[in-house]
Amino acid sequence: MTGFGNASYDSESVHVSSEIKSVNNRYLKLSVRMPDSVARFEAEIEKLIRSRVARGSIQVSLRVRFHGGQSEYRIDSDLLKSYQKQLSEIAAGNGDRPNLGHLLQLPGVVTQTELPDDLVHSLWPAVEKCLTEALDHFDDFRQREGESMRQDMERQCEVIETEVKQVAVLAPQVVSEYRDKILERVRRLISDASISVAENDVIREVALFSDRCDINEEITRLRSHTEQFRRMLNGNSSQGRKLEFIGQEMFREINTTGSKANNVTIALSVVEMKAAIERMREVLQNVE
Repeated sequence: MTGFGNASYDSESVHVSSEIKSVNNRYLKLSVRMPDSVARFEAEIEKLIRSRVARGSIQVSLRVRFHGGQSEYRIDSDLLKSYQKQLSEIAAGNGDRPNLGHLLQLPGVVTQTELPDDLVHSLWPAVEKCLTEALDHFDDFRQREGESMRQDMERQCEVIETEVKQVAVLAPQVVSEYRDKILERVRRLISDASISVAENDVIREVALFSDRCDINEEITRLRSHTEQFRRMLNGNSSQGRKLEFIGQEMFREINTTGSKANNVTIALSVVEMKAAIERMREVLQNVE
């Protein structure tokens, strides 16, 4: 499910800002960008995010600024001057001057400093509070989107229920229509010939057809699956994968109904229900 959340937090010693973005993914894929000072808390950060998010491709960005002027890095000015002098002598012949940006990338110019222990210990509580607030905003964003998706799937359930009612009404007529057709066909065939057809033969043929095209079980199961889908859809917890599974079962019953029912009107209802299931599948790919 797509989502966005950000937050910032100030303690006595540090300012932390965070940003969380997500795009659709069947599983949880987590990517965290953070400064080296926070890297030691990578396991705790991942645990915190996994406790709140179960699905999606999540990108987390963390930035840290220390209030006391401390820095994670320092510039070795003596080494920088040495590099600059050497490069200036080399470049003197063609008039070029060393670029400061290039000089800073040379080995040893920028080094990581050792932060005081008390500063390190105060860092995780600030990061945790900042991330928690960003996750709260992230959840609010996804709740609003999720409500819109829930309403859309409710509408698709209504489409399926309406079509199922129509199919249930038409189902008994299928056998009656087949009986009438086969009787009319027999009458035409024997009208000009001295042939008789036993009533039991016609009844047996109609009974076989009735058994082949009986869709009462499919209708019952489809109604049951739709009711279960609705209950889970309106439940207190998000169950995207279970909803996907029930949607697959609903599609299976609809497909079987279309295969067994030898009726044009029922076939049109089946098409409408399949279209509703496809729309539900598209939405469910984004549901946690």
